[in-house]
Amino acid sequence: MSETVTFDGAAPTGTINFGIGQPSADLLPVDLVRQASEAFFQKAQPLELNYGVTQGDKRFLDSLAGFLSKGYGSPARADELFVTGGNSQALDLVSSVFAKPGDTVFVEEPSYFLAFQIFRDHGLNIVGIPIDEDGLCVESLQRELESHKPAFLYTIPSYHNPGGQSTSAARREQIVALAKERDFLIVADEVYQLLYYYEVPPPAYGTMTASEHVVSLGSFSKILAPGMRLGWIQTSRDLRNELMTSGFVNSGGSINHISSHIVRQTIDNGSLDSHIEKLRDVYHRRVEAMDDALRQHFGDIAEWTRPGGGYFFWLRFEESVDTAPIRESAREVTASFQAGSVFSSKGQLNNFLRLSFAHYSEDDIRKGIARLRPLF
Repeated sequence: MSETVTFDGAAPTGTINFGIGQPSADLLPVDLVRQASEAFFQKAQPLELNYGVTQGDKRFLDSLAGFLSKGYGSPARADELFVTGGNSQALDLVSSVFAKPGDTVFVEEPSYFLAFQIFRDHGLNIVGIPIDEDGLCVESLQRELESHKPAFLYTIPSYHNPGGQSTSAARREQIVALAKERDFLIVADEVYQLLYYYEVPPPAYGTMTASEHVVSLGSFSKILAPGMRLGWIQTSRDLRNELMTSGFVNSGGSINHISSHIVRQTIDNGSLDSHIEKLRDVYHRRVEAMDDALRQHFGDIAEWTRPGGGYFFWLRFEESVDTAPIRESAREVTASFQAGSVFSSKGQLNNFLRLSFAHYSEDDIRKGIARLRPLF
């Protein structure tokens, strides 16, 4: 009898939970990772199992720099990269090194709800900045800068979670100029930068490290496998040196050293590029399926913009709708979603909801959307 494999947030059998922002099982490349592991261990030396170099193994950083140079269309430097255990760990590290309890951080309104908990764990005050179809509203940012001096701005510039939109290139340049003028950091969560399904997004903040005010976070969780627990920070050399003053970093050596060796194999042999192309193809079809199903079942009661990449649709209903209690009743129809209020730093956005198309097939997406419609 086969074992049942579970993960955090796993839906009960038969339930289609669009609240799960994770890849589906068929997109987790077991054979690719197995082959990369075998290729590494066939030639591994005993010291490969030691702590490793604090910022990350040079061979991995060189490979990652080449990967980002190609993916971002701009030269990346190995000496501006730092290995992390994924974006959540990176965000925790950034909050520890670049802020102190009582400091203010700016976030987009809405934003990734689990980031709020990390900031609060560090005693940081959260101030939300509105976004629109072109991303973070620069005028609103300027107004808040008149009354706050943030340690950093946390932004999800490409294929926003939950909004799905991308901050325009012009606004990114304006935000970098403001960061230099008012002396705050931009902490850019860029995990979806390479997951585009129509047009290439504006240049990543990771290409703007020369400003000395950008800390770009990337992760292999979205483009390879979450279980690798591997990501990176791309920033200036001076800011990278500040990261290496952390006691956690100094105590532990390279973060997730072995995973970095395995992922290096996937970069060097081209299998990671091929896998990302597969993801773009599959997710493109899932976007289309969800958009079609929403037009059929929700076109008369909700508004949304089809995302050009990432994982998420963001639906807006009339002000009188509260999606949180509807989410509770969705269990009766074996379906689910994320209510909008959890993405608000102010406890608002009750009439919104987020749907992820990443975790289910096209057929299941259509079934799940049809199940949800009678609840509204």
